[in-house]
Amino acid sequence: MAISKTLTSIQKEIITQTLTLRYSKHLQPLSYELSHTDFQNKPMSNHEEFIEKNISQEISNQLGEYSGKIGISLSSGIDSTLVLSLLRKQYPENEIESISVKFSDSFSEIQASQKISEKFETNHHILEIDNFLEQLPAAISIVEQPFWDLHWYNLTKEMKKFSNVFFSGDGGDELFGGYTFRYKKFMDLTNIDSTVEEKISTYLNCHERDWVNDQEEIFGKNCSFNWNDIHKILKPYFDNSLDRLSQVFLADYNGKLLHNMQPLYSRIHKYFDIKHIAPIQNKELINYSCQLPNNLKYNLEQNTGKLVFLSILEKFGIKKLVSLEKRGFSVNTEKLWYSYGRKIFNYYFDKSNLIEDQIINKNWIEKYISNDSLDFRYVNKFLGLLALEVWYRLFITKEMNSSEKLIA
Repeated sequence: MAISKTLTSIQKEIITQTLTLRYSKHLQPLSYELSHTDFQNKPMSNHEEFIEKNISQEISNQLGEYSGKIGISLSSGIDSTLVLSLLRKQYPENEIESISVKFSDSFSEIQASQKISEKFETNHHILEIDNFLEQLPAAISIVEQPFWDLHWYNLTKEMKKFSNVFFSGDGGDELFGGYTFRYKKFMDLTNIDSTVEEKISTYLNCHERDWVNDQEEIFGKNCSFNWNDIHKILKPYFDNSLDRLSQVFLADYNGKLLHNMQPLYSRIHKYFDIKHIAPIQNKELINYSCQLPNNLKYNLEQNTGKLVFLSILEKFGIKKLVSLEKRGFSVNTEKLWYSYGRKIFNYYFDKSNLIEDQIINKNWIEKYISNDSLDFRYVNKFLGLLALEVWYRLFITKEMNSSEKLIA
């Protein structure tokens, strides 16, 4: 099977970008991209009041006089708790169906989310996912892209049982300083004299789930990889006059939020015919976030983010309920890999189309596949390759059905 007849140049770029950045610039966002000129600190006051009113107004604009059940994705995090508190304040009589996810052998925020649910009187549901990979073919068939972290498929499918309206706190991390683990590492490893290329390399290094040292060795000769192509994507975010932290904010917003979460989630919502509302991502608040001083987003000494959101929660007397550490709904990929992920991977890569068509380098896989103490970045990379193999079989060779389940 000649590669020229199977993959277009755009598909090759999607593969290399997805396996390096966990997003692709070829995926069309719902919001507009930002540039460094949008980040201009302006004299402002009453930040908490503005943000609270803005989110509340967006909720009203989206719901109107809706009297039915309202769904919300609820972790123990800052964003979803803030949205829920404002939602309940405006719609005190509506039934609210909240859902949290519990992955096997992973950190659980269930107890904390249940307390938040009790505070705001929601009907709380726990979605337990034992085999995180089982429904990967179904999810990939909907988004039509080679991504492995598609828990939103499971969450939306479950929410559809309770409500056709689905709220989330998506966007808070990218707009108001939620990726604290990345900021601290980036600031520690760079300085004001760092070159553009140094900052780009450091930024990639700080994306701890998406990048490995020998990244270029993953790809075969029919899907060539070049670091210059990746750096070219990121260069506009770091080749400007912004301070270093603002450059990271700019790169984060224009990356995973715009070219992963927004386009992928929207396809899932469309498939299940569910109305998704992410009130933090409205145009006015996006613009406002660019003008908000960094010291109201992130405290480097305490390594704490979303400070203005925390101030609002403190005013409501609920700050103590939320987790300050960035977690969200996260699966422990290392335990997943060694409990059943590697077995599934080996089954599908025993006769891999990706290897046969020289898209992925067999030697790279053989170098690491038997390692019983892989760094989590390599584990995540193997999961990315598994998703790519599923996507390839669904859309290129068409030998897999979306109803097939990945079972160890």
